[in-house]
Order: sequence, then structure tokens, then C-alpha cells
Amino acid sequence: MVHRGPDSSGLWVSDDRRVGLAHRRLAIIDLSPGGHQPMVDPLTGNVITFNGEIYNFRRLRAELESLGDRFSTSSDTEVILAGYRRWGSRVLGRLDGMFAFAVFNAAEQTVLLARDRAGEKPLFVHRTSSTIRFASELKALFVDPAVQRRINPASLEEYLTYGYVSGDRCLISGIEKLSPGAFAVFSLTTGTYRTERYWQLPTASASAAAPSISEAEADHWTARLDVLLKEAVADQLVADVPVGVLLSGGLDSSLIAAYARTVTSGELSTFTVRMRGADAVDESPFAASVARHLGTTHHELDASDDTAAILPQLLAQYDEPIADSSMVPTFLVSSAIRQHATVAIGGDGGDELFGGYFRYPVHVRQGQLRARIPAPVRSLGGRVARLLPEATKGKTFLDSLASDDGASIANVGILFDRSQRVELLGDDSSVGTAWHRRERQFEDRSTILQRSTAADFCNYMVDDVLVKVDRASMLASLEVRAPFLHRPVIEFAFGELPDVLRATVGGRKLVLRRLARKYLPADFDSVRKQGFSIPLRSWLSASWRPLVESAAAASPPRLSRGGVQRWLASPPRSDREADRQFALLALIHWANRYGIS
Repeated sequence: MVHRGPDSSGLWVSDDRRVGLAHRRLAIIDLSPGGHQPMVDPLTGNVITFNGEIYNFRRLRAELESLGDRFSTSSDTEVILAGYRRWGSRVLGRLDGMFAFAVFNAAEQTVLLARDRAGEKPLFVHRTSSTIRFASELKALFVDPAVQRRINPASLEEYLTYGYVSGDRCLISGIEKLSPGAFAVFSLTTGTYRTERYWQLPTASASAAAPSISEAEADHWTARLDVLLKEAVADQLVADVPVGVLLSGGLDSSLIAAYARTVTSGELSTFTVRMRGADAVDESPFAASVARHLGTTHHELDASDDTAAILPQLLAQYDEPIADSSMVPTFLVSSAIRQHATVAIGGDGGDELFGGYFRYPVHVRQGQLRARIPAPVRSLGGRVARLLPEATKGKTFLDSLASDDGASIANVGILFDRSQRVELLGDDSSVGTAWHRRERQFEDRSTILQRSTAADFCNYMVDDVLVKVDRASMLASLEVRAPFLHRPVIEFAFGELPDVLRATVGGRKLVLRRLARKYLPADFDSVRKQGFSIPLRSWLSASWRPLVESAAAASPPRLSRGGVQRWLASPPRSDREADRQFALLALIHWANRYGIS
């Protein structure tokens, strides 16, 4: 994992050789040797290995100093150790940041594993009756021959359904992911392992479901968010190394850049990817317009379809594959930023918090119609929908309308439908269960919008969006931060903000669009949504075609070879087919690269 920390490495082993902690360092805060890890607490003998950043560490340090603690470094790592010494696992509730860490408690002979609230930083765990192994990436665990590389059939079916594996499950049997907002304690004395949540995504009050609010109320909520985002960006710009801004030209990243401009007096650098010869997905003109308005030093990276040369390396970096082709521009822009900065901030999380996806107005409309149309009529519409060809406009809407809210939410974003998964898996013995894991999630929330955004926050965002950003940026040894995922912003969006300022039948991200009028150019299109994208269908038909053909000729893990070859036999005829081909390409390349059985 040298790419995650190219600046130095450290290894600590207990005297009885029962505990070993290792670390790769990307120096961000306290660049001196004092920030070296694993770090030992001289008062207790506790030891920490920590990946991430604690944004409120200076305030926590001041509080701890007022209680009598003394510090020998200026690092946030030492603050975690001191906080753990004083508060134990309760320190987790005080930490604002992105993190995955392990603390060995020398007196109690336990190891505490913890992960941040939004799941920005990864933590994979392999355990037996008496041993745990953990790492930021699966490839580190794969080095150990005791970790068997066998496919988890249920996780494979979920991958084919959604293009990623959600929750605590992993594509490899016997390995799990520690859930966001959770911690685990392993006892060396008893061999027991228990997990516990220290944070839950808040639930909005009944007033948040009000069908309308006054203009004065809208101004109040907008002003509240304005303050929170400004504070979040200011906190996340703190670093002892240069910081840049990922600017796609969309609403989320443009607002983050605007806040960075308001809290930064000196030079501010923004970065984007320019897709030459692919005007339909090239957002660089929009990013350049925002950069001119804000007065930033703007950098554009040219990207073309010669990305076939880097794709195998990039797919190998995703040692639990995801079917998200935007990993390519994310890596390209990360590599460009790394030439100028060690840290970047971006707009991830804005869609899930503030209702940015196109599906949210559809869900709201479906919820309204379900309340008005009798169930037998909706059921008939669903039966009709299932008889229609896949590409028929309105088919998915009718089918979802016939079900309840939970099934409708779980049915969004399905990659391969049930019959296609049967074809790929060769039988139907393990097919049809993946989306039911999510069907009843968040039923306690009062509106379909609140349930849908919560489901995306806890599933799609954590295990696709944030995985994409973390692995692509860390391959370039770049740390990416997400101010929208600052704890106060998350709790405001989900716990307080009225639905009508998030998404309605007629609009998305309504509160962010109000902020855009304050900070962005007058001609800024706050409705347009694309993000860093590529001409996937074109590339799979041309420069990436040899990679697809190689995947088709390989032996896929637990998949029907004939089924795979039928899907990869010819260039994709639609964008949806392109997404499916990329999903199979990523899966098969991963399995062959790591010898998965």
C-alpha cells in the first residue's frame, strides 16, 4: 500500500509478538518525524495506526490541554491517542473527520477498530476464532496466505445487481467491512469480537415533511446551511501541505470552490478534466467559467481515449471491484492535482444530502400517486410493464409504482435484472435476494424522499462513490476531502432540513440552488448534472475493445462462461449495455489479477 503513504512507513510489534501494527504515511499534518506512525502513548503504552484526518483536532487538543494533558507533537494522531486515554471509545463521538484506525490497549489487551460516520476511509477485517487481520485495502490482506480468496456468492449476486457490494459484506468470503459510524473491539484474552455503533444517521422531525414553507423560512434554512458549509470548508482546508479543489463545473463542486474562495485569502488552485473529442461529456467550459468568476488558478487536464493503457492498473487498484467507469477521470484529475498539491477538496455527498439525483423527483411523484391510485390498478400497471421491452419509456416507472416505497427505492440502479443474473450465474439458486437486503431499510422515516436519500447515503455513496474517490485518489497519493460530509452538515441535511428544500416533483437540490445565486455566476446552470464522465460506450467499442475481448476469453469466477461471452461478444449498442460490459470487465480483470477462485 505504498501508494496510500509514500512518505514513510512504520511497524510496531508487541513484546509478546501477539500484536503487530503497520502504517504507510502520507504526511499532511505535522510533517516532522513527530507525526510518525504507529504512534505509542508514553503514559499508557497504547499504540495507534490511523488513516485519515481529524478536522477538529485543534479544538479537541485545547480541551484536553485544559484538562491537564500535554502534547509533544502538533499532529491529530496524538490527539486521538490522548482522547482515547481519557475517554476510551467515547472519544469517537467527539471526532469530526474521515478516519479508519486501530488502537491497541496495552492494559486491557484489546484492539479497537473504528471508522468514520460517512465511510470515507475503508477498513477491511478478516477474523478467525482467535485472530483478526485488518487493512485499508484488500490487497494488503491478500498477502497473507491464511486469507483464502474465495467468492462470496451472495455478494457476487449483489455486485451483478448494483455494481458494488454494500454494507459490511465483502466480495470475498470470510472478509467483512467495518460499517461507517461503528467500532469493533477484539479481546486478545478471550478471542471475542464485538461491534457497536457510536453514530446513526439522524431522522428528521415530522415538520420536515411539510408540503410547503414560507419564503422567510426558506431564507432561514438557507442561511443556516450557508454558515455550516463555510465552517466545513474552512476546517477541511487546514493542512501543512498545498490544497486544491476538484472542480467538475457542476453545482456541488462549484459551491465548494466558492466557499474555499471566501475563506482563503491567498492563491487557490482548481482542477478539472477536459475530454477532447467527447463534447457530450466535456464539462471543462463550465468549470473554467466558475474558476474565472472566483478568480482561482485553474488547471485543465486533457484526457483522450488512450486510457486503455492505464485501465488495467486502475482496475487492479479496486481490489473489491465497482462498476463505476468514472473511476477513470477521477484518477486522471487526481494525478494532475498531485503534481501541485497533496490534498484536494470536492463535492462528494451533495447529491445524497440535498436530493441531487434525478430519481428523487420521480420517487416523490410515485409516492403521491401511490396515495391516490388504488392498489389493484397499480398492480395491473406493473403486470403490463413487465410485458414491455426493456428500453420502453415508462416501463420502470410503472413497475415501481406497482410496488411499495421500499421496493421502488431498492429497484433503482439495477445493473443486471433477475433473468440476466440467472443467465450469468448459470442457475437461479442464489438469485433474487440482493435488493431485498435494502427493501425495508429506513422504514421509520416519514417520507419516501427521506428513505431514498438515506438509502443512497448508506449504500451507493459509501460503497460506490466514496470507494471510487478513495482508491483513485490514493493511487495517485492524493488525499481527497468532502466538506458536504462534515458531521454538522450531514446532521442538518437529514435531521432538520425540510423536504421541499431538498427535492420535489419539480426540482432537485433546491437549497443549494439558492446558495448558487449568492456565490456563482449569474448564468450558472444549477440544474445541469453530469460530473466527471467519459464516453464509455465509444471507448468500449474502440480503444478498450481488446481489454473486453480478453475478459471474454478468460475464465470468470462463479459465472457462466457462455453467459459472459454473450454479453461481451460485440460492442455495446446502448449506454446501458456499456455499463454492463464495464461491470463484467472490472469483475473478471479483478478475479484474474488476484487469483480469485
